[in-house]
This record gives sequence, C-alpha cells and structure tokens, in this order.
Amino acid sequence: MPAAGRVLLRSVTMWLLLQSLLLLASCLRSAAAFPKGCYPSEEEGLKTFRCSNAQLTEVPRDIPNDTNKLYLDSNQIPFLPRDAFRDLPLLLELDLSHNAIAGVESGAFRGLAEHLHSLDLSSNRLVSVSKDAFSNLKAKVNLSHNPWLCDCRLQELIRTVDLAAGSSGGIVCDSSAQEEHVGKPFLQVIADTDFCNVYKKTTDIAMLVTMFGWFAMVISYLVYYVRQNQEDARRHLEYLKSLPSKQRRSEESSTISTVV
Repeated sequence: MPAAGRVLLRSVTMWLLLQSLLLLASCLRSAAAFPKGCYPSEEEGLKTFRCSNAQLTEVPRDIPNDTNKLYLDSNQIPFLPRDAFRDLPLLLELDLSHNAIAGVESGAFRGLAEHLHSLDLSSNRLVSVSKDAFSNLKAKVNLSHNPWLCDCRLQELIRTVDLAAGSSGGIVCDSSAQEEHVGKPFLQVIADTDFCNVYKKTTDIAMLVTMFGWFAMVISYLVYYVRQNQEDARRHLEYLKSLPSKQRRSEESSTISTVV
C-alpha cells in the first residue's frame, strides 16, 4: 500500500476512535447525571424517565427536559415545592403515587398546564391542599387513598380539579369536624353537607358575637362614665352646701357654667 494510503487509513481510524471515545464519554456523563435508580427509556414512542423505588427524598433536578412520562412513584418525597417541574414543558404523565407527600406548594405544577393529562397523587399523606396548587391544570388527577380532612378546603379542591375516572371513591374522610363523616367517601358526604356554607354560617355567627361583645363593652363604659360623673356631681353639691352662703352661690354659678 502506498505511503499516502497508509497515512489516510491511519487518520480515518484515529478519527473514528476519537468519535467513539467522545460518544462513550457523553453517555457516561449522562448516566452519571441521573440519580441512582433512575433511567431513561422509550415507551410507545414516548420518552420516559423512571425513578420508581429509587429512595428519593426530593424531586430530581436532572430530568431530561424532553421527557413525556415521568415516574417518581414509591419513594419518600415529602413535599412538592414551587416550580418543581418547570423545566418539563412536554410532560404528559406524572406519577407521584406511593410517596410521603404531605404538602403541595402553590405553583408546584407551574408550566405543566398546557400538555399534562395525567397526575397521580394517590397513596400519599395529603390532609389539606389549597385549590391554588392545581390552578389551570387540565390533567386528570388521582387524589385517592390520602388521609383527607373533610372540610370546605377539600370541597373547593374537588370542585377545581378534574378527577381521574374511578378515583373519586378512594377520597375518604380520615378526619372531620363531624364524627359521623369519618370513614365515608367525600363525594357521598358533600351530597348532603355543604362544608363551605356551614363554614360561612359559623363565621357570620362569630362576627355577630364579636360585634355584640364590643357593643356591650361600649355600653358598659358609657354607663360607668355617667354614673361616675353623677357621683362626682353629688359630692360637689354636698361640698357646696357645706360652704358659707356667698361663696356657695359663686361656686354654684361656676358649676352650672361648667356643666353647660
């Protein structure tokens, strides 16, 4: 083989070897960036990122931003902060079931309203969540199997979200101001009880009681003030009676002027 051919062959070989090393390094770097127990895959043409049973205690930060399906189920995540998923604009499905989530901050799902169609929060530790945490979401939401406090806040939340099919029966009252509601499906309870109306009536009564208390205090003060002035006037008159006649008339004139 001519010398020029050998040089060309050696150059091509070195180039291919360098490209292979760069590709390998890129793959290793990407794998190292993922949390332990997490891995990307493709399912039914959708880019999926799985972190099931990965012992996570927070939402991972290095999730590929072209992810369509994200599985964070069966971990120990306790809280969803604001903008937890803001870098995932193409997310369609989000599974957060079987965690320890007890709080969801308003804005936790910001940026997902456009595409997300499935959100699973079942089997967590949710007791009470503001409806604002789910504002503008169009996704089907699963809120079943949580220790819910049945009150006006939950009633407003249920009216805000679009519940996943078959999940409503799993939203059960774990606690309530009325003992007879405990253990019953929430939708069954609110068929007969309007928690928000009860809360409004209770608030109105409390305001009336407070206003009556202030009114009673004002009246009591006025009565005390009048009686005190009457007592002072009586003592002053008795004092005037004890004075000589001329001085008394002068004092009485002064008293009358003061009263007027």
